Order: sequence, then structure tokens, then C-alpha cells
Amino acid sequence: MDKVDSGLRRLSFGLLPGRCVLCAQATGSCQDICAACMAELPWNTQRCTRCALPLARTEPACGRCLRTAPEFTSAHCAFRYEWPLDGLVTRLKFAADLAAGRVLAELLTQSLRDTGGDLPTVDLIIPVPLHAQRLRERGFNQAQELAGLIARRLAIPLAVEGLQRTRATAQQSGLSALRRRRNVRDAFNVQATVQDLHVAVIDDVVTTAATARECARALRRAGAASVQIWAVARAPAGRGLGTQPPVAASQS
Repeated sequence: MDKVDSGLRRLSFGLLPGRCVLCAQATGSCQDICAACMAELPWNTQRCTRCALPLARTEPACGRCLRTAPEFTSAHCAFRYEWPLDGLVTRLKFAADLAAGRVLAELLTQSLRDTGGDLPTVDLIIPVPLHAQRLRERGFNQAQELAGLIARRLAIPLAVEGLQRTRATAQQSGLSALRRRRNVRDAFNVQATVQDLHVAVIDDVVTTAATARECARALRRAGAASVQIWAVARAPAGRGLGTQPPVAASQS
């Protein structure tokens, strides 16, 4: 029954007139974000070209990438993790808000398409996994939801369980950068065949890139030719995600 209900909700999102997920006003189109709220979104236009960290200006690499190059080839994070985008991420992650997830997936897909030929070819999409225990508790993996929508829109094969989290790590929220790296060290196994494939790993938000680096490391060890990180948002330096309560749909 849950799958049926989910399918009906998805269908209704595509057929009913759009209503903005941020201000709740009618959009006048099938989109669920209005032009006014779209104009408020914090696009990540000035960033490190390697890890997508927001910077004062676009640079070939930030200080950390210059010191230690990440295991992934590149990262594409459409937005800075700031208002009002952060509220949509919170609703998807903690309230399984499919309308918010659909808008986020569409915005990330649009950003990827706008980049055009600057992105290397991708053969396979894999979401960042939750540990089985965390998935049972939450009942929902926001990265998997985003990955499914993006894979369909870009017509790229999806390996839902291509990565497996092998141990129940502590919540990354609130941990220092060093503790985040230690927390996810060797926490992922590759379940898909990735030999010589160009892989994109999907997540909602990249904070310190510790999880992204570890996923990429596991995939490169398994033979992936390259690994890109695609995420909705990148947290500015020094900003953690925290654990926020869901934001009401009517709030802007």
C-alpha cells in the first residue's frame, strides 16, 4: 500500500497545477516553485572547481584540494546550503517530503544540463547509502530519492544499492571535519560492477566532503574509471548541517 500511495503522489505531482513548495502560491505551471522564489535561490556560482566549495570567486582548487586532492574527479553542487534552499533539503531529509524532493531533483538536473559539455560522461548513478539500521529508523533515503529522479531525467542507469554502508556510523552532523573523516573511514563497500565505468554519486548536501571522498575511494578501488559527486547543495566552510525540524510547507 505504501508503494501505491507513493506512486499516486508522484503521478499527482505531474498532473495537478503547480504550487510553490516555498511560498505555497500557485506557480501557473506544472512546476512546484514560483519565479519569485526561484530568484531567491543561492546558486553556487563561485566555487572550487574540484570540490564545489563556495568561495569568494571561482578558483581551480580551494586550499584543501591543493593540499590533498580528493578521490573524486569533480563535484557539482548546484546551490550553497543557505536559505531558502536549506529548508527544502530539511523537509526532504526529515519529513520525506516528495514534493520538495522532486523540486530539488529538477533543479539539480537543470543545473547539470546548463553545465553542458563541461561535465564528463557518466555511465552509472549511485546514491550515497544509509546503513540498514538508519534506514529502518528513518524509513527513507533522501539521496536514493534524488538519484532515482535524476537518473530518469538524464536517462542514465541507476544502481540503487551500488554502494553499501557497512557499519552504523555516528551522525555526521555536529562532528568536526577530522572526526567526520574518521567516522566514515572504510564505511562503504561497492556492490555494483563499476570496472572502467564513469560513476556519479548522488547526495543531498556535501558538508566537509568526508563522505564523498570515502565513497569515491571505495569506487576507485573497485575499478571505476572516474567518480563525480553530484549534490543539491554545498555547505560553506565552517557551516554544519545540524539536525533541524521539518519546515512547514507554507513557510517561505
